[in-house]
Amino acid sequence: MIKRINLILIVCFLPCLIAFAGPEWQVYFSPKGGAADAIVAELDKATNSVLVQAYSFTSAPIAKALVDAHKRGVKITVILDKGQKTAKYSSADFIAHAGITTLIDAKHAIAHNKVMVIDGLVLITGSFNFTKAAEETNAENLLIVRDKELAAAYIENWKLHEGHSDAYQGK
Repeated sequence: MIKRINLILIVCFLPCLIAFAGPEWQVYFSPKGGAADAIVAELDKATNSVLVQAYSFTSAPIAKALVDAHKRGVKITVILDKGQKTAKYSSADFIAHAGITTLIDAKHAIAHNKVMVIDGLVLITGSFNFTKAAEETNAENLLIVRDKELAAAYIENWKLHEGHSDAYQGK
């Protein structure tokens, strides 16, 4: 009888234990490690908000996924390094013309962050620039973590940078 009760308790409460066991994470390494596809997959699941900080942003698939999320009603705000204003190619114009709030962080020598926070829960970060080269030729890493507390810390830092960033005027 005791074994049967223990088994019932395990079966009934195991999903709850798994749900509260801590953060869920995934890691990707490039070149050709699937990091860009993983970012796009997470953006495709966004329902409420996406906050982005990017040093270099030339990835067409990631830019398209942001625009698609924006069209679904997800609130997107992007902060880019000042170098994106003069870069030969940047996704800044594409996303800004789609109606996504795009800001430039010119306060620092380099705004070198590579961060996305999706729906206040999913944190994407690492050395991975949001570029084609990061996926295809560079040695990069990407970490995706589902943890509200960690995401909240990044949101707080994101807001600090938003506070001293200016609207992107386009080229």
